Amino acid sequence: MSDQTKWHLGTMGFGYKEWQGVFYPDGLAARNHLAYYAERFDAVEIDSTFYGTPAPETVTRWTAVTPPHFTFCAKTPRTITHDQRLSPDSYAAMAQFLDTMRRLNEKLGVILIQLPPDFNTQEQPALAQFLERLPADLRFAVEFRHRSWEETAESTAELLQTHRICWATADYIHLSHTIRPTTNLLYLRFIGPHGQFSSKDRELVDKTAVLEAWWQQIQTHLPQMAHVYGFFNNDYAGYSPGTCNRFKRIVGLNVAEIRPLQQKRLL
Repeated sequence: MSDQTKWHLGTMGFGYKEWQGVFYPDGLAARNHLAYYAERFDAVEIDSTFYGTPAPETVTRWTAVTPPHFTFCAKTPRTITHDQRLSPDSYAAMAQFLDTMRRLNEKLGVILIQLPPDFNTQEQPALAQFLERLPADLRFAVEFRHRSWEETAESTAELLQTHRICWATADYIHLSHTIRPTTNLLYLRFIGPHGQFSSKDRELVDKTAVLEAWWQQIQTHLPQMAHVYGFFNNDYAGYSPGTCNRFKRIVGLNVAEIRPLQQKRLL
């Protein structure tokens, strides 16, 4: 592992009721979940921003209850990506969203722009114009869901490199397990098929071999990377805190014990 690379690993979201009594102690109020989470992981991908820009006071509170080293990554609201499809109509909403997220100050990591599944290369002009308007002082990653972007990987990578945007890598259904570096950071998302597990309180699939394969691929890019961001969804193996810690052990990072229950085996 490169000593120069900073790692930011965590889960996609933190407010799951199924984690009560498994990750969070019984009786811990929801308002205290983030502070408790931040004692065990140093980063989180905020999923709730996908459904709308949060109130400024909410973002201010996120900053207040987390330690100095903590990092937030946030998904761009779907109104911008899915409804307005990065058209000029979305520019004002994006500016407002970014202004709100700037309240995180040094704790703001990467803004994720997750494109809809049917957003293909025919809409490349809209993407290019949108990227041109993004502020240079913030970090962004784009996640493509349509295979046409992979089929034109060279031109896609050139577009992202021009604007210093990371090509987000997703372990997700039909997407290829290929890291395509376009800047000095990696943004990894371990998603899994949506809704494949009825519970979110224990790992139901052993992903060790898959994660080890990812680690082998990641290592080839580490010398050029200043940051690696990686986030796990409950749909990936059933219980994202356990899977994130599984990956941290593979990578060789310190793991904070999960209380009240730290999984010792698959259940």
